[in-house]
Amino acid sequence: MTIPLAERIRPKSLQDYLSQQHLVGPKGALTFQLTKGIIPSLILWGPPGVGKTTLANIIAETSDRPFYSLSAINSGVKDVREVIDRAKKDHGLFTSKNPILFIDEIHRFSKSQQDSLLGAVEKGWVTLIGATTENPSFEVIPALLSRCQVYSLNAFNKKELEELLKRATEKDEFLSKKTIKLEETDALIRLSGGDARKLLNIFELVVASFNTKSIVITNATVTQLVQQNPARYDKTGEQHYDIISAFIKSVRGSDPNAAVYWLARMIEGGEDLKFIARRLIILASEDIGLANPTALVMANNCFTSATAVGYPEARIILSQCTIYLATSPKSNASYMAINKAQQLVKQTGDLPIPLHLRNAPTKLMKQLGYGEDYKYAHNYQGNFVDQEFLPNEITGTVLYDPGNNNKESSIRTFLKTIWNKYGY
Repeated sequence: MTIPLAERIRPKSLQDYLSQQHLVGPKGALTFQLTKGIIPSLILWGPPGVGKTTLANIIAETSDRPFYSLSAINSGVKDVREVIDRAKKDHGLFTSKNPILFIDEIHRFSKSQQDSLLGAVEKGWVTLIGATTENPSFEVIPALLSRCQVYSLNAFNKKELEELLKRATEKDEFLSKKTIKLEETDALIRLSGGDARKLLNIFELVVASFNTKSIVITNATVTQLVQQNPARYDKTGEQHYDIISAFIKSVRGSDPNAAVYWLARMIEGGEDLKFIARRLIILASEDIGLANPTALVMANNCFTSATAVGYPEARIILSQCTIYLATSPKSNASYMAINKAQQLVKQTGDLPIPLHLRNAPTKLMKQLGYGEDYKYAHNYQGNFVDQEFLPNEITGTVLYDPGNNNKESSIRTFLKTIWNKYGY
């Protein structure tokens, strides 16, 4: 059987489509559009193996539209334009509905490639459906993103994955000829990481290892067989979310050895270097912050340098930055400060801005007292003068609490010297 199990049992209709009820359930965000055949251009965003491609095919089938498909991995601007030209010719020849252009892994398209889609989407020559595992806010250009609805797909839960296994044993032409007893499923589900495609690949691998018609699958059986054949299911991005979580926590926990190990796991798994570099930028601010302000400079330079040279040399730059951040003093004071500030804004609403802090570009504003009594700090000794900058209702509120490290200890001393009311 040359066609993979995941492809053989791919759902062809919404009735067979598991999961994503928030999108295609009775009250799902896409249900009304699919029922009426009114399909906007959209981006399907979610982890691998959650049904993005399947949903795109079902949308095309349900809405009775021509369907064109491209993969961003091996398609260029020329390919995009050729498909758009073909769609324009076919539009009206077979149907009055816009053809659907599906682009898998659209986050891998360059800016120029994404720009080539704008006219076709804007003029309605095609309805674009893009699939991505990356945050569209980072990877899709604003002009294209503004023309698309973004729908987030969730990883399969345990119940859905077990139902998928049951469906495979009952409906697949090859597996249904065997007597398969799923005595235990925890190992299959754990190894899948919520990725339905990976689950079915592992399942097919396990079943194929038996020469008997009657098969009993246990956790021990799965673990043993998978350990013997790791390359059969070790796809790009394997354990994506668990590994990035381990990486982040290792850097935060100041363990350079563990941090570099998890970095290597991501690199060997084919992880997008921009994804790793962005996480380093976030780490530099969220977990190091003012304890070592140079960390953010280092992380930004890492992103620029690594993306400029690409793999394999980028691994050295990522390693250097990872070790630097892991061995740097830590502070989440800036992160906590903005969290507190946002919560305070939600609780207190739009408090009036003190008059002395307001801008006074007109004569009327000056007559109303805008900017009056404001003290220009540089006119005073030490470039500081005691005045109120918060709304009166929250005077004295402490949002930034300096961390316990050398750099922020000096900041605390400085603030304590000038701001008696904050109690530093």
